[in-house]
Amino acid sequence: MTKHRILDKADISFDQVILLVAGMTMLMTGFLLFPVSAGILPYYENGLYGLLLFIFALQMVTLGKTPFGDMRRSKLLLAVGAAIASVGIVTCFVPEIFNQIPRILLFLCFGPGGILLLLQMFFLKDKFRSWIKHGEIFRKLIFSCSTVYVLSVLIGLLIWKQDLLTTPITAVVVLIYGAAIVYLAAVLQKIYYLYPEAERKCKSDIELSDDRAMILLTGIFMVLLGVLLIPVTFGMLPFSGSAQLGLLMVIMAIQMLAFGNTPVGASTRSWLVVFAGLLFAALGIVSCIIPEILVSHLTFLIGVLNILSGVISLGKMCISFFQKAGEPRGPIPTVLVKLYAAQLTMNLLSIMFGTSMIVSDLIPGAVIGVILAANGGVLLYLLHILALLDKMQGVKIKTA
Repeated sequence: MTKHRILDKADISFDQVILLVAGMTMLMTGFLLFPVSAGILPYYENGLYGLLLFIFALQMVTLGKTPFGDMRRSKLLLAVGAAIASVGIVTCFVPEIFNQIPRILLFLCFGPGGILLLLQMFFLKDKFRSWIKHGEIFRKLIFSCSTVYVLSVLIGLLIWKQDLLTTPITAVVVLIYGAAIVYLAAVLQKIYYLYPEAERKCKSDIELSDDRAMILLTGIFMVLLGVLLIPVTFGMLPFSGSAQLGLLMVIMAIQMLAFGNTPVGASTRSWLVVFAGLLFAALGIVSCIIPEILVSHLTFLIGVLNILSGVISLGKMCISFFQKAGEPRGPIPTVLVKLYAAQLTMNLLSIMFGTSMIVSDLIPGAVIGVILAANGGVLLYLLHILALLDKMQGVKIKTA
């Protein structure tokens, strides 16, 4: 049993995944700030700010958790989350394009947000007063939440007034904050194991599962990246290729950690996949914060993964097609034809994008931008088709 433990299925909730990635972001930022303060490494502040905004947006879109408290998932909240994610993505890609807007947004999320969350924890009936009655593990939850919220306020102040502390002391504060977030994720893991009913799903007015919310944000990422690459190619905008690759690695890492969706296909979410996801997240975080240090390595890795993903998916589609070729069947629904066409197009675009990353100057930069924007558009169209299939399935169940 012990021999195969690493291949066992990992039981990690989506909110824990986000906490782990957020905690890793703060821990690695804290560690990296020491060599940055000594002038050993460069530092790209916008990459960190954009990544943090994307994580906040991800919580809003998937879990209904905002920096100011839990809310019902609605179309309005989805739109706000998508807008914040877009600001985060563009902040990563294009240095200083939004000037002080990312800094102001993060100050509001960490500062006033932390204060409100702390007040809600103490005054809402289903939190502090309920937790205090349920034993030691919930006392640890109170301690961990309080620590995270208080440190969140301090982080907000440091974002607003960057010279409040020296860089080494700021690094220590960020390290402690990251450790507190990871500890909170561990406490939640224990609580969900002992009390499965404690893992509550947020109330929602929209039918959008966590994995499809990730498809939505990934589609937005690809569209924005593709659109921005066109003026970048003509020298009209500055661009951080390092942060672009880093954010893409973090997105892939979250998909692996949360759903077992690896870059080369779906897999059982084993502890091995989780460890690989954490490695991807670490590489992505470093690439967002420290410019150029991992660009060549990540360019090759992402290129190979995109080619493998496209080739493997195309191979599966071909095998499935030939296996069913001799079977009698009626007319194929139009929506399934569209689904097949979207998957085929997406796989071909993935191969083209991967090839362009490995073989430099093979495809002009503007054309790569069009390919990426088209890939994102196809992802969003695929999300629309999946929603149509859900409706059709619902109608069949009702009429059965």
